[in-house]
Amino acid sequence: MPVGPFGLDPLVWLPIRLLIAVGLALFLILNGALLQIYLERKIQAAMQDRIGPYHVGPFGLLQTFADAIKLIAKEDVRARLTDPYFFIAAPALVFTPMLASWAVLPFAHDVVGADLNIGLLYLTTLGSMTVLGIVIAGWASNNKYAIVGGLRSAGQLISYEVPQILALVSVVLVVGSLSMVDITRSQAGPLVNVLVLPFSFALYFISALAETNRTPFDLPEAESELVAGWLTEYSGMRWGTMLALSEYGEVTVVCSIMTTLWFGGWQGPGVDVAPLLGVLWFTLKVYAFVLIFMWIRATLPRMRIDQLMSFCWKGLIPLALLNILLVAVLLMAFPDTRIPVAIASWALLLGFVAGVPYVQRRRLATLRARARAGQVPAHAAKAG
Repeated sequence: MPVGPFGLDPLVWLPIRLLIAVGLALFLILNGALLQIYLERKIQAAMQDRIGPYHVGPFGLLQTFADAIKLIAKEDVRARLTDPYFFIAAPALVFTPMLASWAVLPFAHDVVGADLNIGLLYLTTLGSMTVLGIVIAGWASNNKYAIVGGLRSAGQLISYEVPQILALVSVVLVVGSLSMVDITRSQAGPLVNVLVLPFSFALYFISALAETNRTPFDLPEAESELVAGWLTEYSGMRWGTMLALSEYGEVTVVCSIMTTLWFGGWQGPGVDVAPLLGVLWFTLKVYAFVLIFMWIRATLPRMRIDQLMSFCWKGLIPLALLNILLVAVLLMAFPDTRIPVAIASWALLLGFVAGVPYVQRRRLATLRARARAGQVPAHAAKAG
């Protein structure tokens, strides 16, 4: 009779494994959101030479808990002309796909909610559902700022899903599986996928910033232009669910996907001896990416909507298609080694890093020449 981990009967271990996975997901979403809000405030304060939260609790550690209590206690206010049913349903449509994503993410060896053989397809399907909740929230609010934010979200999220999914296809071609567990196990040694497919990782990372509405792609909730975008009419815990829990939860999900697909997931020193040590390695890798997301938010300015869409359709999508073509051809030509794929991917990454500033300089030079000729206003050339 087969025996599960720690000598447990498989029928006993399966529900325990499910409970552990659900508990980890709730911990990362609920407590993780509070932690990430505090971290983001402190990191941005340090970068901008400010103190940040420090009044509530030691070093301001209880500030986000106080904010959460405030949101829970606030009156549920809804404008009279909003659509009541869709207005109430929108937060659930945004939050539920994010929560369901944790079911297939492996936290450690044998610590996963469900080892689906199409786990990656499951994640991409859930990721495309978030835009429905955002668009419905903007439409149901009956507010022009919310509607514009919802429309921006529809254009942005649907567009950046294309290079994001194409970046995942290259990993599937190399590994030969859609299972998140199999992808993690394929990186047991030091040769993790980021060394073989660095350009695919760069494409996914940029697309993930746009999919989570993070700077410089935070057009759907641009507070300097749209008050709060699609969130304008929401307050109290509805706002907290959609912005705090959902946004930071989505950030954690995409960082978990990057960790699993390109950085070995829970693999790390000591996991063979203590399998649950994989949870620590997984969490450390995920939060390393979370900190990078916060660093970018404090560093880069927001893009214009035309720049954002042009960058996707004229830049990322053609490059993602070229990347898939090269990976597929090289895997067919050299099925026994990944070295040619790695060389081609690194060459694409270096070309991309060098090409973006070059294209930007050429574009600015063209705008200035047109401004001198009187074809475009001078301020447009300065804004780029």
